Amino acid sequence: MEIKRITSDKKQFLDLLLLADEQESMIDTYLERGEMFALHDDGLKAIAVVTREGERIYEIKSIAVYPAFQRQGYGKRLIDYLCAYYRDRCSVMFVGTGDTASALSFYEHCGFRVSHRVKDFFTNNYDHPVFDDGKLLADMVYLRKDFA
Repeated sequence: MEIKRITSDKKQFLDLLLLADEQESMIDTYLERGEMFALHDDGLKAIAVVTREGERIYEIKSIAVYPAFQRQGYGKRLIDYLCAYYRDRCSVMFVGTGDTASALSFYEHCGFRVSHRVKDFFTNNYDHPVFDDGKLLADMVYLRKDFA
């Protein structure tokens, strides 16, 4: 397994990015200012984008694993890598997600805890209804991981 930082032509990964954020215009708001990482294990398996949101504050804006490789530990490995990569320059790492049990459970398993929510984020920022695990999303739930 190898994780590489992607510094150019980030849109080549759009198919994978759209699995995590299904509206391209939303991806465009953070893609170029973010740092992108690709996890390879006998081929590309997962991608993540992290942005700097303030002094020592970072956010995982997007993380996606190809469906055929989900639930095999690639997402957790990528998050563990990101936390180690940013540890020295980060005091808190945020991640925002839909209010679904599977997403919240995954991030909690990765060491994040619920921080706050942004009411009606999905209904106010997307041009179509957004569903996850069959649930219509309205609020964005933010989770955080603190670093000493």
